Amino acid sequence: MYCFVNKNLLHSSIGLRSLSAASCEAAKPHSNCTTVTTPLPDGHRLSKAMAPKDAEEIAFMKTVPYRQLVGALMYLAVATRPDISYAVGVLARFSSNPGPGHWKAAKHLCRYLQGTKDMKLTYAPDPHAPELFTTFSDADHGGDEDNRRSTSGMVVKMGTGAISWASRLQTIVTLSTTEAEYISAVQSGQEIIWLRNLLSEFGYEFTGPSTLYVDNQSALAVARNPEHHGRMKHLDLRHYWLRDVVEAGDIDIEYLPTKSMPADIMTKALGRLKVVEMRGMLGLYD
Repeated sequence: MYCFVNKNLLHSSIGLRSLSAASCEAAKPHSNCTTVTTPLPDGHRLSKAMAPKDAEEIAFMKTVPYRQLVGALMYLAVATRPDISYAVGVLARFSSNPGPGHWKAAKHLCRYLQGTKDMKLTYAPDPHAPELFTTFSDADHGGDEDNRRSTSGMVVKMGTGAISWASRLQTIVTLSTTEAEYISAVQSGQEIIWLRNLLSEFGYEFTGPSTLYVDNQSALAVARNPEHHGRMKHLDLRHYWLRDVVEAGDIDIEYLPTKSMPADIMTKALGRLKVVEMRGMLGLYD
């Protein structure tokens, strides 16, 4: 057995499987036994309008451990369960004033974890991935109900399993899907450069660029060709960093259809079939 950041890893001939059988301890008291098949209901969106509306709801929310539960779930999302990253990130946005609707969504996530408690991140060689690691970027334009900001999603895979992932609310309001996707690509590109630098320190020699996959052709065109900057010239200058690293040959941006994009689960609440498909892309298996 190997121990890595408080997560046990089992080595086998087919790869490494993250042992997370105990990952649902925090969820058990709130799972109500009946399991569900998605982290959040398909298309479900939370908002500040769901905050307590009267004294009864305020009193009820004082009796439930919303913040403590979200904190425990956040550890799982960061450590071993990329499939719940979006749901946990959304729930965390309302920690200062959660309402019964937010609590219901948190319990829904617990029921999902209870039904998938044997899921493990699995790492094995991927014959279809010639690079040491591959990165995927996606965004949900204007998805936040309260401020209309977009959510960025990123997944980095080494072999068949995800080694890094993120679901984060963007800091600005974007005017188009292209802008939202491009900003997400910038954030993912920064992770690529960090990983390349880290692996270089370990002695790995990169002989070419690392691939970043996006599912928006317009964002791809902006990153590749300065002639397309007109539609994006109002963005902060730091967002043009991506174009520089592409021109330098450190990152190569390629198009990937949405149906094959594992970062999609980092940006929105998906239905059952899509969640199952995305889990496989992340390397999560029973």
